[in-house]
Amino acid sequence: MYNVYQTYPCPYFVNNADIMYNAFRGYPYPYYVDTPMYNPDFSNQFANQYVPFTDELEYDPRFNFWQPEADYGLIELKDYGPDPFVVNIEEATKQNNNFRTALWTGDHLQLTLMSIGVGEDIGLEVHPHLDQFIRIEEGEGVVMMGDRRDNLSFQERVYDDFAFIIPAGKWHNLINTGDKPIKLYSIYAPPQHPKGTVHETKAIAEAAEKH
Repeated sequence: MYNVYQTYPCPYFVNNADIMYNAFRGYPYPYYVDTPMYNPDFSNQFANQYVPFTDELEYDPRFNFWQPEADYGLIELKDYGPDPFVVNIEEATKQNNNFRTALWTGDHLQLTLMSIGVGEDIGLEVHPHLDQFIRIEEGEGVVMMGDRRDNLSFQERVYDDFAFIIPAGKWHNLINTGDKPIKLYSIYAPPQHPKGTVHETKAIAEAAEKH
């Protein structure tokens, strides 16, 4: 059975994945749910007053407490363009395990997710007619750019929460120098890949680009 705790002043619910959610509403003070089967030390983190769970608590149907931890917050990764679209981009980016997944493609812009494995890179490339924005949500590496493929004079280390812009016509590459995959999202203007593109691996991506 779940124990519900009344506490002050933080209005958040902590689920078994330690993700902060405002899951209960309608009371003057927030409530916490302790799930000792997943987090036995949770109740020790707060000096809370125990209150019984009642049906009067407003249940948020986004959360099913009896589902495995892996079911929380999953986003269906597909191409939602060109319709209006809202997404938790950090969660979607971290969830993606494909080398490349197109998340939104329109007439003038494209959003893709990428996962670059340890010791791997995006691959040296140039986009003559489009600009590119990249933000790293997880991992670290080195980004390189230059006017020629044999002269990448611009080099910078990049980490979580870093972003960089690749102007049209610049040769560029991103090398993973860390100990975990780089999770990033990339915005192309205009689009670079066909709508709905999914490349599970770098090898598949390179083969597709040759055709």
